[in-house]
Amino acid sequence: MLSSTFRIVALCLMNCLYLVSSPIQTFMHAPAETMTTVKSVDTESYTRATWLWNTDIIREQREEILSFAASQQIHVIYLQMNPDIRREYYRQFIREAGKHGIEVHVLNGAPAWALTSERPKLSYFMDWVADYQVTASPEERFTGIHVDIEPHVLKEWTTSYDSLIKQWQSNVQYLVDRAGKLDLPITADIPFWLHKYSVPGESVTVSQWMMDKFDEVAIMAYRDQADNIYSVAAPELKEADAAGVRAIVAIETKESSEGAFITFHEEGIEYMEEQLEIVESLASQHPSYTGIAIHEYRSLKQLAER
Repeated sequence: MLSSTFRIVALCLMNCLYLVSSPIQTFMHAPAETMTTVKSVDTESYTRATWLWNTDIIREQREEILSFAASQQIHVIYLQMNPDIRREYYRQFIREAGKHGIEVHVLNGAPAWALTSERPKLSYFMDWVADYQVTASPEERFTGIHVDIEPHVLKEWTTSYDSLIKQWQSNVQYLVDRAGKLDLPITADIPFWLHKYSVPGESVTVSQWMMDKFDEVAIMAYRDQADNIYSVAAPELKEADAAGVRAIVAIETKESSEGAFITFHEEGIEYMEEQLEIVESLASQHPSYTGIAIHEYRSLKQLAER
């Protein structure tokens, strides 16, 4: 989700580490004879979501965005908060989204949001949301908060891990407390490998700690084959089961320099839908599983129009 060079380098390193410690078939396409057979699943009971980062387009493309989202069975749009966009556009967008049966969650975040020195930015965001909710009518309000922090791209992840995790925890607690006061559920993006890291001084994984705080997590299982998506997401789905927290599995459609196995960009939307049907079948055994989140609106639309 993050587009910086730092994210690309960091995630490449993380994927390499995971490759060393995981069976090679996790990353490779399974032979046809070993592909998972799909069982019947009521996909209508699951959520489908997408991220919309370029908020400025809601000013001129509102109906186009919502019509496309509805055609893709999108139930939730994570819309980034951009203070430069007048609030009337948010109100119009959310009101019209509701007519399509689509919820809108306010989105924001950055790797540095894990640092306590960045708390003023978190405060500004939450103040903006609080003020917006008060001034908007019920049908124009956000129905959730979504944060994308990903501090593993920071140098502190390797140079001062213990301190970084403690700061991240502090900021997460702040966000959760503020969301609670607004009576809004809050979701966080987490990488599929976060369960491999422990909270300093505690016998709990970082992902378990996050699940104990957030209402829902979006497990970034960025792979382009169903068995691999489920394989990398399964450990944190199991943690979510135990924690009693909702978990949505996220996949990528943007072109990626991290490897063709990361994204559905090369394969196209028909193949993606086939694979997501299998993912639903595999993940449905988890009571925590709530659906699929597709990153992100612009690249998904490009995929559908090819």
